[in-house]
Amino acid sequence: MADSNVRNRTAGHRKPFSRTWRAFLENHVPDIVAIEFFVVATMSLRLLYCFLVLRHDRRRIVHFNVIPCPTARWTAQQVVEAFPFDEAPRFLIRDHDGIYGQDFRERVKHLGIDEVVIAYRSPWQSPYVERLIGSIRRECLDHVIVFNEAHLLRILTDYFAYYHQARSHLSLERNAPNRVTSSCPAVGASSRFRR
Repeated sequence: MADSNVRNRTAGHRKPFSRTWRAFLENHVPDIVAIEFFVVATMSLRLLYCFLVLRHDRRRIVHFNVIPCPTARWTAQQVVEAFPFDEAPRFLIRDHDGIYGQDFRERVKHLGIDEVVIAYRSPWQSPYVERLIGSIRRECLDHVIVFNEAHLLRILTDYFAYYHQARSHLSLERNAPNRVTSSCPAVGASSRFRR
């Protein structure tokens, strides 16, 4: 069939405008957090699971914790600890992981948070937290050997302090998640800090 025939037959049958995933993210960015687990192997080949809660508006890590064997109840408690008072976001983006069981879903519902579950095998639908995990691996964990749970917590605490205070983000106009307001230093003046 010729292109002109296809256009003529489908011109009157256009779908109504629908909001895309990107539009949803842009319209509700102050009200969105994303959660994700990632795995770290220790020196003794034991697996540790790190849980992250990332607020989308300033790419701020609200909460993190490490555990060798997570459960739905433990994960639900982590969400409660991430939003202790009336700080709960409107939307929580998560994947289809089995760890988000009934206990987790009930606790999130009681907090007044709407869950947005991404499609199967679609990490691009949770881009900020996936990018953060990649940065953690490339900039930090690929350069150290983790001994145990306490060691991983210490490493991540130090990295997140750097991430919030000094690491620049292109999407934040080359600023850190904690806004850094600095004046131009005098010519020849420099400052340094240890990381």
